[in-house]
Amino acid sequence: MTPDPNAQFDQTVLDMIEHSPIGAVPVTPSYQDAIKRLYASHQAYADADHKSGHVTARSLARLPSFHAENLPALIAGQIAAEALESNASIFSRYVQSLPADRRVRAEGHRLSVAGRVAHHRAKQGIVAIHDPVHTLFLVPGTGPHPGLPGNYLYGSAFQVTADAATSPWAVHLHDNDDGAALFDAPDMAGALAKLQEVLESAPFNMNELEALGFRLN
Repeated sequence: MTPDPNAQFDQTVLDMIEHSPIGAVPVTPSYQDAIKRLYASHQAYADADHKSGHVTARSLARLPSFHAENLPALIAGQIAAEALESNASIFSRYVQSLPADRRVRAEGHRLSVAGRVAHHRAKQGIVAIHDPVHTLFLVPGTGPHPGLPGNYLYGSAFQVTADAATSPWAVHLHDNDDGAALFDAPDMAGALAKLQEVLESAPFNMNELEALGFRLN
């Protein structure tokens, strides 16, 4: 097999991105051609934290993902879905993981990402009717648009209807704009299995999720 004549230069560009505080590279044609190749091969993405900057997939691979801490217990059948760590708590752990100068901007996304606290309604003062289960997760990566501060995509696995016994489930993933990847599952087990696949696959560009059965909006 003929060696890739661009491989060494592309490696140099990856190193340059990682050593730049803003993920910058020169704007000369050779460097910009390298960026195009690195984006096409999913080795570099647009940086959510620096306009016109870049971030490497290998640097994002060192970042944690965030999901309900007791998710493994749910998958193992040890707890009920309603006992999952709250979305607000998951989002707070994500914010605290960021450098201090990015936390304020991340907090600006709290309502749209983590949502409001659910208020459960009482029926005749006896039976509580619970809102459908909805659990948040955040993973390093990008989409058609960059992610949230820190280069995070956010998503959820959720019960589509209120009837827990018969409801289908879904897994959705979003960037910081209108980019979305969507997966429909027949039940909670199918949705949680797909969620595990997503967590294990990060970091990624959302278009790579088509290989996992997601459809892009």
